Amino acid sequence: MKKNLFIALEGIDGSGKSTQIKLLEQRLTDAGHKVYTTFEPTDGMIGSVLRSILKGSIKADHRTIAGLFLADRLDHLLNEETGLVKKMKEGYTVITDRYYFSSYAYHATHMDMDWVIAANKLCAEALRPDINLFIDVSPEISMQRINANRVGTELFENIDSLRAVREKYFEAFTKLKDDEHIFITNGDRTVAAIADELWEKVSSLL
Repeated sequence: MKKNLFIALEGIDGSGKSTQIKLLEQRLTDAGHKVYTTFEPTDGMIGSVLRSILKGSIKADHRTIAGLFLADRLDHLLNEETGLVKKMKEGYTVITDRYYFSSYAYHATHMDMDWVIAANKLCAEALRPDINLFIDVSPEISMQRINANRVGTELFENIDSLRAVREKYFEAFTKLKDDEHIFITNGDRTVAAIADELWEKVSSLL
């Protein structure tokens, strides 16, 4: 039995990851786990630059964006004070809102996916998720949620981009099915139904 897990939540924008992370965190805490939740891009120095790029206030080539995400992720993992490798050693169950499958899907809409996977090999070697949970939402529903809940949209938040990203997620899942533990849930259902299914899957690993 595992004492603590590394869990990555994945999905296109508007898939409801943030809500599900809060619910999963509560259930794990109630079950006696100490839980650390986090997100990518981070709120660190490199992550802040990425957020400015995503919001459109800084322009950058997609290859530059991919490189920045990799640098931000390595610091996310290896930072001596707050790194996820350190948190795992301290016994935390770590839940991250996005990890390297986000890079595989989003960057591969503009560049070769194999390059992105190879570039992130250091991250996979440092810390591979015990499970990648993918909330599969139709791009149409995703855009409805984004338009209803946000003042502005970010770089990838349009229907064509979301359709392409969703396709790339599934391409990456097929490509890495022998290396990664992936669980896909139907995100078009109620919040409670999704939460129950995710908890059933996570609790089966404990």
